[in-house]
Amino acid sequence: MTDLAIAAYGLRKSYGDKTVLDGIDIQVPAGTIFSLLGPNGAGKTTAVKILSTLISADGGEARIAGHDLTAEAQAVRAAIGVTGQFSAVDGLITGEENMLLMADLHHLSRHEGQRVTAELLARFDLTDAAKKPASTYSGGMKRRLDIAMTLVGAPRIIFLDEPTTGLDPRSRHTMWQIIRELVSGGVTVFLTTQYLEEADELADRIAVLHNGRIAAQGTAADLKRLVPGGHVRLRFTDPTAYQSAASALGEASRDDESLALHIPGDGSQRALRAVLDRLDSAGIEADELSVHTPDLDDVFFALTGGAGIPNQPKEPVR
Repeated sequence: MTDLAIAAYGLRKSYGDKTVLDGIDIQVPAGTIFSLLGPNGAGKTTAVKILSTLISADGGEARIAGHDLTAEAQAVRAAIGVTGQFSAVDGLITGEENMLLMADLHHLSRHEGQRVTAELLARFDLTDAAKKPASTYSGGMKRRLDIAMTLVGAPRIIFLDEPTTGLDPRSRHTMWQIIRELVSGGVTVFLTTQYLEEADELADRIAVLHNGRIAAQGTAADLKRLVPGGHVRLRFTDPTAYQSAASALGEASRDDESLALHIPGDGSQRALRAVLDRLDSAGIEADELSVHTPDLDDVFFALTGGAGIPNQPKEPVR
């Protein structure tokens, strides 16, 4: 428990006769990125709102940064920051004024607020735009300002609810780098996203939420091994070695044109070693070896029936 930034057990939430969360468990080690995936309407935002004290659960318990979510809600709020799906930036004032307003809300002195504001604006490459109305910022700039505002209170845990929705690919990659830097500085990140590539790229652990329950969780590699279709590909330049390997590995599918064999496997070290041992026993050496596993799209389809996988916006915000 002492190593967990977030520990939630049996969280439940219903709205009328609709059960949104049906007893989910979530554990997030400190200093890591945890990603919650799920179709639209799966309950990702509801989970964030509960864990960040914005709404109450109907059942279950949780500790955030070591504090009881219900009994020590104020201490939880002091330890966390939240960046929601929709920008909290006030477009009528400048980026600097947005930051100073957050500093006031955190009861920082005028001098300290100005110092923190200047540091964060520089960190997020917003210094040149600091005196401009936030309404003139691009989508990526507003998102960076959003996170900078979240960091004014130096939170140990940050909830990022779909932080890159609507951003163009360059802005998304910039946001990924910001998230990595936060974690390298000791911050814990709880990330919800609709983009499977994003979870695969960033998260130390991933949970898939479907029909109010955690359908599966683990590392990206763990989840990919749940889905059939993984294989080891061996390619040969010598036709004789290829034929010998095909005989030694009877279950392999053949590609005679490229002299390649595909052997079913889950991509694990044990499965790979078994293939290599059989080749060694037959005195055969492959010229190329590669391991292919299903991607998170395959996992998501298998666990959720393919519901709610969005397409990248056709006209992203720039």
